[in-house]
Amino acid sequence: MKVKHNNKKSILKNTIYFLIFITSILCVVIFYDKYFLKNKVFAKDVNANIEKAKISNAKAIQIEEIIPETVESQQQEEYYIEEIDLEYITKYRNNPNLPKDTIQVIQEGREGKQQITNKKTYKNGEVIKEEQISTKITKATIDKIVEIGTGSSKNTYKVKVGDNLYVTSDRLAVMSESNEQSIKITTLNNGDKLKLLEIQENWYKISCNSVIGYVKAEATKAENKEENDNIRKSKTKEELNSILSFNMQLNQPSGLTLEQFKKVLSDQKDVNKIFEQNAEYFYYIEKQYNINGIFVAAIGIHESAWGTSKLAKEKNNLFGYGAYDSNPYNGAYSFTNYSESIDLLARVLVKYYLNPEGTSIYGNEKAIGTYYNGTTIRCVNTKYASDKQWAEKIYYYMKYLYNKL
Repeated sequence: MKVKHNNKKSILKNTIYFLIFITSILCVVIFYDKYFLKNKVFAKDVNANIEKAKISNAKAIQIEEIIPETVESQQQEEYYIEEIDLEYITKYRNNPNLPKDTIQVIQEGREGKQQITNKKTYKNGEVIKEEQISTKITKATIDKIVEIGTGSSKNTYKVKVGDNLYVTSDRLAVMSESNEQSIKITTLNNGDKLKLLEIQENWYKISCNSVIGYVKAEATKAENKEENDNIRKSKTKEELNSILSFNMQLNQPSGLTLEQFKKVLSDQKDVNKIFEQNAEYFYYIEKQYNINGIFVAAIGIHESAWGTSKLAKEKNNLFGYGAYDSNPYNGAYSFTNYSESIDLLARVLVKYYLNPEGTSIYGNEKAIGTYYNGTTIRCVNTKYASDKQWAEKIYYYMKYLYNKL
């Protein structure tokens, strides 16, 4: 009985050792599989994956070539803000109480400021698109108001020292010096009587009720309406054509009369009668801004195809002003009438293109001269139009109009 009991104990002990051994082996296998074979890929699996990824007749994929190509082909966007001058608008209105064809500035215009947010889109390092995202007016403009005399008589009298003058605008400022930056002494009202003491270009030194100061000449009119015997007569057709040349100075008036402007701008090609019905404004810009009105008319004819363009018909914009290549129609200015379009372009040309910086121009302003390169058509072409033949095209229309005198 003692021997048998010992045999049973031996068998039980061996069984326990065997189970421990088996358990140890299983633990080793599990540990090896978990920590040594986790990221292992066998050749058979690689081949299988490659077979699934293959495309018929496709070249083998080179990852080192794909990454740079993908990075370069990505589009990038850049946003930037700029503040620019906002040009004012000139409003023309008729006044039957002024002598015929008299040009009288009732209110000077004032430029505003506009903040523009732009976006540039790049691809492979090159700008492929540029557009305006939003605009914000930071300083409002003040319209310029000009009255055109429609009375029965003509006023060609040239004022002289000692004449009596009358104020023609509301709340005319009297300044201590002949510039707008000087101290304002007082304010005069429409109809106040003045004595002319001195003439300084666009300014008059005057006295009024014991006050002596300077006022804008264009805001007054002379009491004496007699015609000056020495008034210069209008040029003949031959004289006007003798001035015409490709290298003529464009920051000078053409010298055409109002009647001559109406004659040359009446044309069968003007199917909508736009230039015919607005001929007077090309004459008025000459009187106010010292610019060749035929030159401005030629630009309008070329850019609007004699007033038949979409911008001319829908926005009263004869010159495509503001129509940038990225968004031409929406970017272009809208005008209430054609006179605003004509007046604005004349001022922009005089201020930025036709005069060097610091030159005295209209309304006692100074030229900015940002795009000044000279005063001929070719010089304006350099900065105004990307078309290298633009100057020749404009001169063609100028000759066409001059030859109709």
